[in-house]
Amino acid sequence: MIQFASKTAFGLAFGNEADAPSAGQKILWKVSCLHTACQMLYASKMMKNNRDQFKRIFSFFNAVLLVSLYAIGFVWVWYQSYSDAILLPFYRRGNWVMILIYVILVLLFSKAFGGLKIGYLKRTDMFYSQTLSIFCVNVLTYLQISVVNRDFSATLPMMLLTVADLIVLLLWIFLTNKVYFRLYPPRKLVVIYGDRTAAELVLKMSRRVDKYMICESVSAEASPEEIRKAMERYEGIILCEVSGKKRNDLIKYCFAKNIRAYVAPKLSDIILRGAEEIRLFDTPLLLCRNYGLTFEQKLGKRLFDLVFAVVFLVVLSPIMLAVAIAIKLDDGGPVLFRQKRLTERGREFYVYKFRSMVVDAEKNGPQLAREDDKRITRVGRILRKCRLDELPQLFNILKGDMSVVGPRPERPELAQEYEKNMPEFEFRLHVKAGLTGYAQVTGLYDTQPYDKLKMDLMYIENYSIFLDLWIILMTLKTALFPGKSNEEANAHDAQELAAQEELARQEHIQHQETEHNKGD
Repeated sequence: MIQFASKTAFGLAFGNEADAPSAGQKILWKVSCLHTACQMLYASKMMKNNRDQFKRIFSFFNAVLLVSLYAIGFVWVWYQSYSDAILLPFYRRGNWVMILIYVILVLLFSKAFGGLKIGYLKRTDMFYSQTLSIFCVNVLTYLQISVVNRDFSATLPMMLLTVADLIVLLLWIFLTNKVYFRLYPPRKLVVIYGDRTAAELVLKMSRRVDKYMICESVSAEASPEEIRKAMERYEGIILCEVSGKKRNDLIKYCFAKNIRAYVAPKLSDIILRGAEEIRLFDTPLLLCRNYGLTFEQKLGKRLFDLVFAVVFLVVLSPIMLAVAIAIKLDDGGPVLFRQKRLTERGREFYVYKFRSMVVDAEKNGPQLAREDDKRITRVGRILRKCRLDELPQLFNILKGDMSVVGPRPERPELAQEYEKNMPEFEFRLHVKAGLTGYAQVTGLYDTQPYDKLKMDLMYIENYSIFLDLWIILMTLKTALFPGKSNEEANAHDAQELAAQEELARQEHIQHQETEHNKGD
């Protein structure tokens, strides 16, 4: 490219080759070439830096398109089936308000379930998220129409609208993802690893061959020059368990050079995220209070817990009765079992759950349940998949031992085992244990305890009532569409990982050939 720019500048400045340039003209020509090359490199860099901006604009307009299609479908159903059929029909503005409320509900539920994250979620996850969003929105809208009509309205139009929405959704996901990944191919990344092995993180990122292409790994113990050269060869880096000073230097270098960096956070990083920004005269400070939730947050959370537990005990009582009958018919054993667990500040309490294992499951002592555990009963396997075995914990919430949202209540024996290798495991007990939690809805069945600890700390340090509501909505998604375990995902993605490795190998060969040609 630079050679091409040089020849172009020479031709424009001096005409044909017969006109021999003077020494001064040669100097001007070199300066012109250098200036042109710098401009081209700068333009290339700016295009690379603006890639994310263009990506956000693309995602935004595609999200607007999908919501608009949903709204058009509702407008047609509303005017054709409901507008004139209600007891007291609206005038023009009343119809507009109904349409506006529908659009707002679509945006809220799509935001909560993450169904508009183009390129971030897999196609199946996008479909699950949007399906759940549309179902919730259309059910709430039907109830709203029935309230306005003061009677139950016809259900068929809303059912047909839901079917039409799902067809539109399938077409939108297919076309949007096809265009998105054609415009934005996977990023070429280099892993810089430190204390712990980066294999697990690399394997997880390799599952998304449509987003990440891990081409090289470099030890943090390598020379700074070698690390910098590796970083400049690719579009981004992954920092995994790199020691403090080295990591700080690498992050600053990435910031200076506009290099994208994916950082596996340490526990101290997560604690700092919840810090309050203050100033001492003209010196900025970060204040980490480190005592969990404030009094106001605890009060609001407790009131929410009481209302939630009472309402859902009434609503879910038929399901709980059906589960109890199924357990009794399965093996004739007791329906419930209680077990000692830990909650806020390490206080012990007895948790109530539907029994999902055989009666003498722990005759050989306490042990952690696995996905393929033979002690799990036939009914219990279904209960665990859909999280229905947790429903009796609503009584624990009423008693005040637990909260609706919080870290998973661990057994004292298992917590002691974890703390032998992770003394920080007790940090998660700065709040009450929860029926559901951030780690439960974002992790998998066999997520490692250290990663669960990080997720629980993220929840504590970023607590808000809106975060609780989001986790509750995501729990519904997890119950209906349970994710795979890490082991299942690894096996399922083995073929994709092999394809990615072959593609990286071809890229490496092509790079070597290019360097060889340049040398010639």
